[in-house]
Amino acid sequence: MSNVAFDRSPCVLLVETDEVLVQRVSLDLREAGYTTVVAPDSTSGFHQACELQPALVVVDRVLTGDSGLKLCTQLRNAGSRVPVLLLMARDTVEDRVACLESGADDYFLKPYRTDAFLQLVRLYLQPEAGANEQLRFSDLVLDLATRRAMRNGRTIDLTMKEFELLKYMMSHPREVLTREQILENVWGYEFMGESNVIEVYIRYLRLKIEEEGEKRLIQTVRGVGYVLREA
Repeated sequence: MSNVAFDRSPCVLLVETDEVLVQRVSLDLREAGYTTVVAPDSTSGFHQACELQPALVVVDRVLTGDSGLKLCTQLRNAGSRVPVLLLMARDTVEDRVACLESGADDYFLKPYRTDAFLQLVRLYLQPEAGANEQLRFSDLVLDLATRRAMRNGRTIDLTMKEFELLKYMMSHPREVLTREQILENVWGYEFMGESNVIEVYIRYLRLKIEEEGEKRLIQTVRGVGYVLREA
């Protein structure tokens, strides 16, 4: 792994137990131009993530002797803000909530599909916006370079998907956005789940931006979708 530090291509850390899946995903990532490092369990995955500071971590929810969710939580508790994608076999509301609560940014539903997976990876590894670019609405500011929100002097850390959702809404203030529009523009790939995934992310986004009792800015339009506006 001595070449990792000198390779300019983005480094993706794959934490996976299944050898067949490891070979397939690693090959796809390398052919797409990414440096790939593999860890077989959560313990080595945590140490590799801290040592290498990869651009992206892909972790299976089910690992030998441990849970991928636990690894996500450990990374966030250690202060890591690296985007984390979970490989999951199920897609229920409970699974999505567990994904968010662990600190993971997003998930990819098995069975593994090369094109859809690489499209999701590219979404997270695309170049960041200019350093001075910001979106503002009321007392909420979104910094597009750091992917952090600010409200009333406090900084709000966001997962990548929370950032993309807030960015889309702040780019269309006071415009009612349907669930279909949000799925198409925020997720940016063929989405296999039901639209109630949006409710899960909206809930967590509200908890973060209203943490200090600030007024609600993301309003629900029943039967339609959501709108960013002051009540």
